[in-house]
Amino acid sequence: MRWDALFQDLESQFEALQEGDLYGEVADRIRTEVGKITVLDRLRGAVDTVVRVEVTDAEPVQGMLTRVGKDCLLIEAERAEEWLIPVGALVAVHRLGPWAEPAVGAVAGKLGLAHLLRGIARDRSPVTLFCGGVPVTGTIDRVGADFVEIAEHPLDAPRRRSEVYNVRLVPTAALCALRRR
Repeated sequence: MRWDALFQDLESQFEALQEGDLYGEVADRIRTEVGKITVLDRLRGAVDTVVRVEVTDAEPVQGMLTRVGKDCLLIEAERAEEWLIPVGALVAVHRLGPWAEPAVGAVAGKLGLAHLLRGIARDRSPVTLFCGGVPVTGTIDRVGADFVEIAEHPLDAPRRRSEVYNVRLVPTAALCALRRR
């Protein structure tokens, strides 16, 4: 009888060790996988949800996260505003949820800030640039490899030579956010 109790005790200790080892291995694998998740993966997991974003040199933005590019995100806010925010300008993002998604497709993973800025320039939409200091309003004239040129004019005036009072070159690295109405 004592031998049976001894064997049962040894078997339960062995099972406990196996479960502990399995638990430790699973926990290590989970930590390793979580360590591979990027900010962009977390943001892609929150597409089509309402988020609040804190940005360098701009007011916090709240709205529907509609798109995540290779280096930026697009938020649709109230009053028919669209916010284009470079990932490098993010200070914090609230209300993400627990999900993460990797980039899908060859095109989706490569579309970034420059592509979206060129689309806005092509549309000739009036914008407000936040790039440190006072916000700049006008129309994007040109998008280079690492810069944006904006013809400064009042938002309520169309881009006409008579309305433009300055043309400003802004390095894209200095861009904190862009708002389009």
